[in-house]
Amino acid sequence: MSKADDIFISMCQDIIENGTTTEGQKVRPHWEDGTPAYTIKQFGVCNRYDLREEFPALTLRRTALKSCMDEVLWIYQRKSNNIHDLKPHIWDEWADEDGSIGKAYGYQVGQVSHYADGDYDQMDRVLKDLRENPFSRRIMTNLYTFSDLSEMHLYPCAYNAIYNVTEHPGDDKPTLNMVLVQRSQDVLAANNWNVCQYAILLMMVAQVSDMHAGELVHMIADAHIYDRHVDIVRELISRPTYPAPKVHLNPYVHDFYDFTTDDLIVEGYSHGPQVKDIPIAI
Repeated sequence: MSKADDIFISMCQDIIENGTTTEGQKVRPHWEDGTPAYTIKQFGVCNRYDLREEFPALTLRRTALKSCMDEVLWIYQRKSNNIHDLKPHIWDEWADEDGSIGKAYGYQVGQVSHYADGDYDQMDRVLKDLRENPFSRRIMTNLYTFSDLSEMHLYPCAYNAIYNVTEHPGDDKPTLNMVLVQRSQDVLAANNWNVCQYAILLMMVAQVSDMHAGELVHMIADAHIYDRHVDIVRELISRPTYPAPKVHLNPYVHDFYDFTTDDLIVEGYSHGPQVKDIPIAI
């Protein structure tokens, strides 16, 4: 099986068998019919994916990898907070009549800050530091700006990407790793989507920095399965699994701002049937 399948199955089993419930508590999310959306959850989940071994796509069902990449480009390359700049419709529920999701996600990446050596937005600073000072321990992006939360239509879930470079004797080039910090995650709807997104982001940034893409460490403070998802998850993790797909980027792209979804190459992606009509808590 894909190692991502193994991690996902173990995580879901642990949540269902050993997690705690929010049933009866005051919760913000609700279903479309107005019913409170309760969860079974585990606190402090940490999963590791080594991109040097395989790409971490689930095979239990298909993850739409080009759509994952499009959302990553929307946030970190286009630096947009408007759904009209995004092909997938995953943000439609939170957009206003103009398509804006408020001062969230790409808006935060595009904010310019002053440094001793100039003014840079968050992504440009990451790319500069990886070129000029790659062993710095300060290379990161952060989407959780407290002063802007009241103007975000949804608080950011995956909000902090920390880049870290390693190099062993004999390596032909350095390896770029990432820690992704997530405050909250709907495991059924979003887990592998987020994993694949940030794996692709790591691959893109590594390529334009002339590094190997290494480990993605995914830290989730509140990993939860919604009450109406439990039976769906039980069926999903009982399915047969397949080897991980081969996922590559167009090797001729050397500028982060030149990537498009056409530059993502996916080969040999065998997977189970899609899970349709998943109810989404809002």
